[in-house]
Amino acid sequence: MDYAAARHNMVENQIRTNRVTDPLVTDAMEALPRELFVPKQMRGIAYIDEDLPLGNGRFLMEPMVLARLLQMAEIKPTDVVLEIGCATGYCAGVVSKIASTVVALESDDEMSQRANSVLNELGIHNVAVVNGPLREGYPAQAPYDVIVISGAVEEVPPGLCQQLADGGRLVAVVAGPANMGQATLIERVGDAFGRRVFFEAGTPLLPGMEKQQGFVF
Repeated sequence: MDYAAARHNMVENQIRTNRVTDPLVTDAMEALPRELFVPKQMRGIAYIDEDLPLGNGRFLMEPMVLARLLQMAEIKPTDVVLEIGCATGYCAGVVSKIASTVVALESDDEMSQRANSVLNELGIHNVAVVNGPLREGYPAQAPYDVIVISGAVEEVPPGLCQQLADGGRLVAVVAGPANMGQATLIERVGDAFGRRVFFEAGTPLLPGMEKQQGFVF
């Protein structure tokens, strides 16, 4: 299979046609071999316009949804980015071609090992894969210019927003009714947080990011 041609077609037919015009995003997604981030038996379908299951509840987000989220985030070459739920490292790899530094948080040890392996194989050295609970983020390296949540969430944990730098942006698909979520941008200005919805996306929920239930009396 000609993976370079498949990658080019993904960018031209799935991403550009869905109003993704940021050349930093399109160039990064055309450069990174998506097929290396899925199991070998799935490489032939690595470029279809669907979420791809990776096991253990993890998945690669649909290329169009990921591209639009990254465009919303307006990542700059000087930015430090936190990714929540890196799985095998594809999103972190894409962002590594745009940002200065990427901290890729994963709670699943097997997935983080796979991410490290593939990123090292590709010679990507500005991504640090770290382990920990997804809801807590990674405050040790905060504040972040951008936070990307790689999957739908029932709510954005307030603690993650507090890890944004002043002027920082968080992008996520916030789950809604009928399995349809809203691609949402949260921006920090001082101690205030603004929120905007850009589009709808049927993105699967990211395990470990479920809404916390309050006490019931």
